[in-house]
Amino acid sequence: MAWIFSLSAECGSDESTAHKFAQHFIGQIFILSNGSSCLCHVDTFQDIESNWWCRVYPNNISEVGINSPESAYLMTELGILLYQKLRLAPPFRYALVGVEVDEFRTYSELIEDLPNLSIPGLVLSQIIEQEVATLPIFRQFSSGYIWQPYQGEIYNPLMVSPELKTKLDELFVIS
Repeated sequence: MAWIFSLSAECGSDESTAHKFAQHFIGQIFILSNGSSCLCHVDTFQDIESNWWCRVYPNNISEVGINSPESAYLMTELGILLYQKLRLAPPFRYALVGVEVDEFRTYSELIEDLPNLSIPGLVLSQIIEQEVATLPIFRQFSSGYIWQPYQGEIYNPLMVSPELKTKLDELFVIS
């Protein structure tokens, strides 16, 4: 099973808005510090509430998640580049960069959870902020948008190492 690193943006109920958003990223190439280039692919889809999403997924990046400190570093670097490009993107309602962030919240779930929701990297349209109280950790992202500042990707050895997980499980066995 692939674990995709991407930028996912919810664009509302108008399909053309998602397609305009996608056009902003399609074919974009990011050059990372290790010299690799990442070409952005995009797709659009509808969620269960009939709202449109755009997924931006660069190639040449791990598809098994964050399996080393180096992959966490490269995904963080790519995340920063995606957020920089997002600042100039056509309108969207909310967005997030990370591993497996597709449809991380439907619009109604987001509105319900928002007063207590802490997701570093979450970008919100200020229209949403006017509808619902947000936490004070939100900062200005760009004109018309706020965000909880991105904290980068994290390497967690227990998530990728069966050997370490087994050793940890052994700690919980009472003799």
